[in-house]
Amino acid sequence: MKKVLVIIFGIVLGGGFLWAGIFYWENLRGIGPAVLPPSQDIGKLIEQAPQGQKDKRQEVSGETKEPLPKNTTDMPLALADGFSISIFARDIGPARVMTWDPKGNVLVSITGEGKVVALPDRNHDGVADEVATVISALNRPHGLAFREGKLYIAETDQVATYDYDPIRLKATNKRKIIDLPGGEGHFTRTIMFAADGRLLTSVGSSCNVCNESDWRRAKILVSNPDGSDLKVFASGLRNAVFMTTHLVTGEIWATEMGRDLLGDDLPPDEINMVEEGKSYGWPLCYGKNIHDTEFDRNTYIRSPCQEPFEISSYLDLPAHSAPLGLAFIPEEGWPQEYWYNLLVAYHGSWNRSVPTGYNIVRFKLDEKGNYLSQEDFISGWLQGNRALGRPVDILVQPGGTVYISDDKAGVVYRVSTAEVEK
Repeated sequence: MKKVLVIIFGIVLGGGFLWAGIFYWENLRGIGPAVLPPSQDIGKLIEQAPQGQKDKRQEVSGETKEPLPKNTTDMPLALADGFSISIFARDIGPARVMTWDPKGNVLVSITGEGKVVALPDRNHDGVADEVATVISALNRPHGLAFREGKLYIAETDQVATYDYDPIRLKATNKRKIIDLPGGEGHFTRTIMFAADGRLLTSVGSSCNVCNESDWRRAKILVSNPDGSDLKVFASGLRNAVFMTTHLVTGEIWATEMGRDLLGDDLPPDEINMVEEGKSYGWPLCYGKNIHDTEFDRNTYIRSPCQEPFEISSYLDLPAHSAPLGLAFIPEEGWPQEYWYNLLVAYHGSWNRSVPTGYNIVRFKLDEKGNYLSQEDFISGWLQGNRALGRPVDILVQPGGTVYISDDKAGVVYRVSTAEVEK
């Protein structure tokens, strides 16, 4: 009998190892860039890199024009022509959401360390003077916003307001205004004020794919600025981590992470134009209203994925690229070919056999948001089975300057046009 039990145990153990090996090979063999430490310090690489050289004049459409200078530095990062990159702040920890305070200082949530920091640049030399702790001992703080001088911080289980002192760079007198579901699954909470003054709060799902029991999960919520009248703004959003407002139309755009474990190329991650009262399909649908029959095998009187009941994605992105921060480019101080374009940070895959993402993508759009084309704005963080960093949030300034947070390298980058650097 004992021998039989040993044999059975061996079979079960062997089967477990076999299953684990298959699961790893199908889902986790590309996890290295997400979890392994960087092979080099991207901050040092950028600081030691020589400046790019300007191209010679070239013929364009029969006219001799001065082209934008190319990025020809020796560092791994490749930038769009006409831009340079530097380190604005380093050694700040896993930097996530950024916003401007009333005095123009950059504030950053350091989610993994439970704090929010300020990065003042008092002498305007393009480098933060210090990393000042605004507030600490928070529960996974993520979303940041200002309204009428008050600082709003979204923790994983609540949204609260604070009195903010832009001189001392301190937040005090916490007042909770919204209760949010904490616990398992997607724990980041992002906030933004809509054009009509209402507060939007994005709450991700508790799972990879499931039917949620908490009405607040997998949705963007809306409330008054004081947190009252909390209700659903849009649903069917598995993990819409970042939101922004179109500069011309006022529409709300959000990045959305598709579910995992459907292979390398499904489902696509998404960019959505989010409208009040609409459902964007999760967990039943993804992308261009494709039915997720791996999860949902029920028979319906109607197809479960069709408008106007479910809204399809506006733009499909490579699966598992993990889009996070997004920001529109204004006219002021930017080359005309960049006006109204959208920059999106791809945080990078963890469950794709060949890693993808780890870059900033420029979506070329017209003034109404119609898609024209796309190309890399910054690439090179991905280095084989390692990543030098993982871009998270994007702040775009009039005048040709961009700030990018990186929660793997623990830095904030400053990207600027050649005109800014003159």
